[in-house]
Amino acid sequence: MSRILIVEDARPIAQGIRVALEHDGYEVRIVADGAEALDTIRRWMPRFVILDLTLPSMDGIHVLRTIRSEGLTMPVLILSARVTELDRVRGLRAGADDYLIKPFSLDELLARIEAHFRRDAYQLAGRPQSGPDADLQCGKLKVTASTRIASYADAPLHLRPREFDLLHALARRAGEVITRTELLREVWGYEVEVESRTIDTHVVELRRKLREATGAATMILTVRKTGYRLLTSAE
Repeated sequence: MSRILIVEDARPIAQGIRVALEHDGYEVRIVADGAEALDTIRRWMPRFVILDLTLPSMDGIHVLRTIRSEGLTMPVLILSARVTELDRVRGLRAGADDYLIKPFSLDELLARIEAHFRRDAYQLAGRPQSGPDADLQCGKLKVTASTRIASYADAPLHLRPREFDLLHALARRAGEVITRTELLREVWGYEVEVESRTIDTHVVELRRKLREATGAATMILTVRKTGYRLLTSAE
């Protein structure tokens, strides 16, 4: 049975999520304090964490940064009323895998959690979620799924796991427009339609890292109301 930890100080919200998760067969614990969350994560080792940002004694960003600095890699979904892009970027840089804004749909939350577990199952089975293992080359950019290494001009790019998966999905179809729905399905494993700004926030971070490595203005173009396109070496 997969363990899920809910870190949320609003008890009605936490209990509502718990009932739904237990109905789906998950083992669930609730904590309402940042320091207690760290202690529970270290001792209980959940496979998934739902994390509010506004907590007593220690905020969610500090909790997230601490567990990532300790090498803990379980997926973390931030559940927060903070709605700005800056808040989402801060969460991503601290190590979040997903971000859902309150008020939220319980069905959407469950769908996102299921997608993370489904994606983990693909990886444990040795099957990449976003395509073949062949080396992908776009000019000086090289992406290798088998080793999960990306580099530019032979210098490694230091990407978080989800950033690598996103770059790999874009590189597989370099020059083509890939819709947000396609990327959410390929990279996040969402098999249902969800409204998510998570992908846009990951693109912001991926662009920043590529810009620092390449010196170019951008390698990832936004196609308005559609999705994204990775530039080819010829452009």
